[in-house]
Amino acid sequence: MGFWRRYSFLNKVIICSSATLCLLLSLTRLPGMELLGIGTNWILIWVVVWSTKRTVFQGAIAGLVMGLIQDGLTGAYPSHIVSLVVVAVLTARFQKHKYIHEDFISVALMVFFMVIIAETITSVQYVLLRIRSFEDIWQEYQQLVLSSAILSSLWAPVLYYPLNSWWESNPIRNTKSTKLN
Repeated sequence: MGFWRRYSFLNKVIICSSATLCLLLSLTRLPGMELLGIGTNWILIWVVVWSTKRTVFQGAIAGLVMGLIQDGLTGAYPSHIVSLVVVAVLTARFQKHKYIHEDFISVALMVFFMVIIAETITSVQYVLLRIRSFEDIWQEYQQLVLSSAILSSLWAPVLYYPLNSWWESNPIRNTKSTKLN
């Protein structure tokens, strides 16, 4: 029983530390993590990486929690919850093993398109809540989305490979999956 508790504790430590690292990185602007004044969306990268190997429900909960934390760090208007939950659900539903087989490329592409979706949802919230006008949003939208999508997709493998390699070698996960087969 001690063996399973140790890995369960290790699982929680890795999840919490990686999420905390991404939250802290989202607040900093280090060299190489900024393009045209736009930074890498580390929280979205974490949600996509988390949701690639999880169920839709687990991804939605991760998107909800990370969205709540990001709203607490930055501001609740517009809310990041909606965009992160949508991104998590879409990523979890996407069956990458059927369509794309190369992990590096598939994660980068998923992050690229999910950043576009998340920024579009955020922009729509700005317009619907009348925080900014549509003309103001449209002028900055293309530069913001493209810069953020490029940077985030380039940095996604940095987070994906350590979490994915640990997830694949996790004895609890492998034992449960072999019992189901």
